[in-house]
Amino acid sequence: MKIGIIGCAGRMGRMLAMEVMAAEGCELAGGTERPGSDAVGRDIGELLGQGPLGVTVVGEPERLFEVADAVIDFSVPIASARHAALAAGRGCGLVIGTTGLEAEHDEAILQASGRIPIVKAGNMSLGVNLLLAAVEQMARALGPSFDVEIVEMHHRHKVDAPSGTALMLGRAAAAGHAADLDAVARRSRDGITGARPQGEIGFATLRGGDVVGDHTVIFAGDGERIEIGHKASSRVVFAKGAVRAALWLNHRPPGLYSMRDVLGV
Repeated sequence: MKIGIIGCAGRMGRMLAMEVMAAEGCELAGGTERPGSDAVGRDIGELLGQGPLGVTVVGEPERLFEVADAVIDFSVPIASARHAALAAGRGCGLVIGTTGLEAEHDEAILQASGRIPIVKAGNMSLGVNLLLAAVEQMARALGPSFDVEIVEMHHRHKVDAPSGTALMLGRAAAAGHAADLDAVARRSRDGITGARPQGEIGFATLRGGDVVGDHTVIFAGDGERIEIGHKASSRVVFAKGAVRAALWLNHRPPGLYSMRDVLGV
């Protein structure tokens, strides 16, 4: 399976490309970088320090979608929405790990999924996606009498908050309560906030250092508290999950899938 990488010269892009090269059953179709980048025009193998592969980094994503069976995109929301349309026009599968997507980006991706298979997840880690399933099940079993709080910490350079993973965990807990997260979420607290209403799902965001990603879900009841979480010590876990998702897309019908679909949970 020929897999391409959006933003192949960046830190995450390099990890993705290396993982594609190492994974069984796939080959690196190529990669893109922004026009004007020093990486454009270079052999992607030499860029990765692996020797020439005969595949050149391009500045026009259209060229990558023409030759790839699937493309992995960890870029920015507006670009991911545009890439979804490009992929749909060329019948290319797409894996989207971009965070910070807003309603208009999600709508563009949903429309494209009517023509091609797309896996979209705020976190590609296999462990996190198993955690999502566990959180939904626990929320359903415990009910809204147990208060739910989600604490996340990331490196100082992360630009969106709460993290996409924290919001995914919030949606999982809300699904377990048969509730709409937008209606019950409390994203910050400051000053005199009053008593905590039953059913609220709270978020706490921490930023600092080089933390790859820590997430903890707290179920706090009367007389007992349950904490369940995940800590990522390397971004390679996201690359491994994304490549697994790209391989899973092979011969899938059009549709919008999640990593839980990939894992079968």
